[in-house]
Amino acid sequence: MRPLRFLLRKEFTQIFRDRVILGMLFVMPLFQLLLLANSATFEVRGSKLYVVDHDRSSASRGLVERLIASGRFVQSGYGSSAEIASEAMLNRKADAILTFPNDFERNLVRDGRAVLQVILNAEDGAAAAITSSYLQQIVSSYALEPGTEVVPSIVQAASRAEPVPVRGRANIQLDERGWYNPEYEYLAYMIPAILVVLVTIVGSLLTAMNIVREKEAGTLEQLNVTPVSRGMFIAAKLIPLWSLALIELALGLGLARLVFDIPIRGSLALIFLGAAIYLLVALGIGLWTSSVAATQQQAMFVTYSILLIYLLMSGLFTPVRGMPEWAQAVAQLSPVMHFTQLMRAVLLKGAGFMDVVRELAWLSVMGVVVLTIAVRRYSKRTA
Repeated sequence: MRPLRFLLRKEFTQIFRDRVILGMLFVMPLFQLLLLANSATFEVRGSKLYVVDHDRSSASRGLVERLIASGRFVQSGYGSSAEIASEAMLNRKADAILTFPNDFERNLVRDGRAVLQVILNAEDGAAAAITSSYLQQIVSSYALEPGTEVVPSIVQAASRAEPVPVRGRANIQLDERGWYNPEYEYLAYMIPAILVVLVTIVGSLLTAMNIVREKEAGTLEQLNVTPVSRGMFIAAKLIPLWSLALIELALGLGLARLVFDIPIRGSLALIFLGAAIYLLVALGIGLWTSSVAATQQQAMFVTYSILLIYLLMSGLFTPVRGMPEWAQAVAQLSPVMHFTQLMRAVLLKGAGFMDVVRELAWLSVMGVVVLTIAVRRYSKRTA
């Protein structure tokens, strides 16, 4: 164990002496967390709303004011011409067109219900769906008097604004409750995944670049003539980055709690257990990359190519359940997906060990397989 202790001291000294690596380990990930938490969002704010008002009544003006006051919409135009509104959407001056019929207020007063039309620019289907949800929530909550109802007719179009006939709908009241994230805050959902991404980058990319950099400098050749075993050499390379990645996760969780008030309902010990196992996979990927790359540039490209697939298949940007069945099966091979599910379950739901045992089992199997392959692939002689 004495040679391992000296090797670890050498690795920690080398890491803390390099300001670039220190910045990549601590400063850059925390900065990325603050930046990505405010940019990687499913919220849609400031949608440009063009109002086509054929009624020009107090009811139509009141509903428009309610929409603008919500902060979700900005009025980009007002008039009675559907052609002008359609042109505005074609020129990206409008994201949604809200059309009030001539008898909007009269129907509300006489029948207690009215129908209006909403046309959405559906080039970005996800944004259009979210905008549609905002519109329906605000319109459904708007009423001039008890018993009145405003029924939106949602039409998604790229640039057209033709009227669409709407049939009558039954009055159904939906009592909606959100568990685990009752305020529907996107930060609570996204930040655990962002932390997983940052830990993955630290574990995989820095491992690969750290070994390849010594390969380029020729210092690994000096180790080839020493009696240090391959296993001890690899352990000395991986243990420092493994421990520093766990410290990085702790700092990220603290920042998420203090700055964004992210709930931590479950056990922190369970999170770090999952992280410790997951990092075996991330470090194994970095070690394997270092065995096939001859330069730091090659190591960076190979690592990012692997991580890109993992991230896209992890459910970070799109739900896994929304993928085709074959893609869902492939996604099971993504360690990022399993650790992301574990993080969200423990932080948001307060899940216990038995609730995430499946994710821990997957990560354990992947860690053993990936690290074994990487260690066998790696050779001091080829280094």
